[in-house]
Amino acid sequence: MRAGRILPMITTHQPIIRMTNLSVNINKVATLRNARGENTPDVERVAVDCERFGADGITVHPRPDERHIRHDDVIALRPLVKTEFNIEGYPSDDFMRLVLMVRPEQVTLVPDAPDAITSSAGWDVAAHMEMLTSIVDRLHEVGVRASIFVGTDPANIKAAAATGADRVELYTKPYADMYPSDPEAAVAPYVEASMAAHKAGLGVNAGHDLNLENLKFFHERLPYLNEVSIGHAIISDALYLGLEAAIRQYKACLQ
Repeated sequence: MRAGRILPMITTHQPIIRMTNLSVNINKVATLRNARGENTPDVERVAVDCERFGADGITVHPRPDERHIRHDDVIALRPLVKTEFNIEGYPSDDFMRLVLMVRPEQVTLVPDAPDAITSSAGWDVAAHMEMLTSIVDRLHEVGVRASIFVGTDPANIKAAAATGADRVELYTKPYADMYPSDPEAAVAPYVEASMAAHKAGLGVNAGHDLNLENLKFFHERLPYLNEVSIGHAIISDALYLGLEAAIRQYKACLQ
């Protein structure tokens, strides 16, 4: 008789492995390129290299003045990005025309003023409910996932779910600012926000000032975290570590 193959015992007590994706924001690469007005560094090549080095997605945030990522960059990147393309921005008419034409996997709606240096707050969703709901509907019509940039207020997150959005992106600068002095207090509102989003049926993204010092702790504490979007810190660390090593170190924080 042939001996039967012994199968491993499966129990309900085995740990659940959470996968959190890393989307690399390449805006700062475009800022450096634009300083000389030529094509060095090559934004398209950097996007391809980021994926080759392990990034799970590419994020861009085209602004009205095109001071970093330009509209023609977004169009050129669409066929090159093979993982997940995430476009952030305020849903102006020009922005919506661009994303509806390009059709990335995800659009992250942010409440930035046209002249904002960087994102500095999330939406007051209830105050913009009608507009955001209309934008989410338009994105869904062309098969694009919609994410709304918010703070940690559970009521605001619940309002985001009411727009029909698929995810929220948690604005993490307050966490990053408090982390050096009190990590547990810094992360506590984000744990609550993550749970509130999951309960409302939303996926959870996060971004802003996450770095190699604070990312691992953040990832370990949040019960639900689909994706982090990081640009400035990764590109800054790449000056010292190299782009491949920087991406690999950020990925290690998410394992």
